[in-house]
Amino acid sequence: MTSPQARKGATFERDVVEFFRANGHPYVERAYGAGRPDDVGDLDGVPGWALELKNHQKLALSGWLEEAESERLNARKRFAAVIAKRRGKSAGHAYVVMTLATFAELLGDA
Repeated sequence: MTSPQARKGATFERDVVEFFRANGHPYVERAYGAGRPDDVGDLDGVPGWALELKNHQKLALSGWLEEAESERLNARKRFAAVIAKRRGKSAGHAYVVMTLATFAELLGDA
């Protein structure tokens, strides 16, 4: 049986996948194997991105971004970001957190 925390995280991942699919990204799906040394993030199907999803009561941005960056390197992706659930809000209102360097690189591509 899975822990309540694991169920909470899995539910958020499914909600984010549904949000992406409903908003023009039909190939997004959950990635499996979280926590392995070669973890590549929580979602597949977002080209160029390693995404780490978090559903925690308290924000721990520094550690989460380090985890996302490690997963970016494992996945050989260009960008990394954390999608953090907002308490009492739907997936579409989650925070997307990235470093300023990543944001500046995105602006340069725009």
